[in-house]
Amino acid sequence: MPKITRFEDLQAWQKARQLTQVIDRLALNAKFARDDYLRNQIRRAAGSVMHNTAEGFDSGSGPEFIRFLKMARRSASEVQSELYQALDRKHITEEERQRAYDLASEAKRLINGLIAYLRKRKS
Repeated sequence: MPKITRFEDLQAWQKARQLTQVIDRLALNAKFARDDYLRNQIRRAAGSVMHNTAEGFDSGSGPEFIRFLKMARRSASEVQSELYQALDRKHITEEERQRAYDLASEAKRLINGLIAYLRKRKS
C-alpha cells in the first residue's frame, strides 16, 4: 500500500467531497434556496466533513487527527439529520435524501476505518 502524503488521497476525504457536491446541488434547487437557515446549515455541515478530515491529516499527531475525524463524523451525522428536515419541508425528494444520506453513511464508514487504523497504529 503506497504511503498517503496528501489529504486528497484519503478515501474518507474524497467521499466527503462527493457528499459536499451533492448537498451543494440540492441546496441550489428553488424550494431549498428559499430556506436560508437550513440551506446554509447543511452546506456548512457537509463542508465540515471535508475540512475536518483535511485539517486533522495535517495536525501532526495521531490523537489530534482522531479528534478531527470525530468532528468530521459528527458533521456527517448532522447532514443526515438535516436531510430529514429538508425532506419534511418538501425541499427534496425521498430519493434525493436517500442518495445524500448514503454518501454521508459511506463517509462515516471510511472515517471510522481511518480512526480504527490510527488507534491500532498507536498501540
